[in-house]
Amino acid sequence: MRGKDFFLEIDVVITQIWGCVGGCAAHTPPNLEPLTANPKNPFWKGGENPLAITKARKNELIHQYGEWLKKSQVQVVLSYAGLSMKDVDLLRSKLREVGGEFHIVKNTLVKLAFQQAGMPLPEKMFEESTAVAFAFEDAPAFAKALNDFIRTSNFLKVKGGYLDKKPIPSTGVKALADMPPLPVMRAQLLGVLLAPASKLVRTLAEPARGLAAVIQAHAGPEETASPASG
Repeated sequence: MRGKDFFLEIDVVITQIWGCVGGCAAHTPPNLEPLTANPKNPFWKGGENPLAITKARKNELIHQYGEWLKKSQVQVVLSYAGLSMKDVDLLRSKLREVGGEFHIVKNTLVKLAFQQAGMPLPEKMFEESTAVAFAFEDAPAFAKALNDFIRTSNFLKVKGGYLDKKPIPSTGVKALADMPPLPVMRAQLLGVLLAPASKLVRTLAEPARGLAAVIQAHAGPEETASPASG
């Protein structure tokens, strides 16, 4: 009798064929990664699947999308038509190094997940081929890794993104990539927080130094001359 993992893999393969692979879990084996958009593929039509999937499967995908939205800090929506499987694997590897994920999604279902999360849907954001990159940890490092990959690709295009559940344009994604990584930002913030404290220490020390100067100025000639005469 086949194990549960075997049937899970069969399900993933089937969903790949039907073009609704966006909900595949992050642990899906590399050889079962989503298919790319292909105009010649009769099962692919502008990022949507012309064949129906079960209601249970739809709910499963919507739930998975919702979990990714809930746990991620930034979401970048992209067009990936023409991107090779090799490049998809490479991009996923690069993003996972900085705590990110890249998933091909089904437009109608991912829109429902965004709406359920209270996130607006800009016009034409979820049309044709759609993938979403999620930043779960260091958002600037994630944006930089994504932006670096986009510069080397002729197929991956940013449609827009979300920061704190609010839409941002593609230029906003690039601006995020230009920010320093999280450890650098923490160091800079720490410097800002420590600066007033050091200034306060100097301010508190000034009266003591002033008092010493006053005592020395009012000391008698005998006291100031005593070390020399000794």
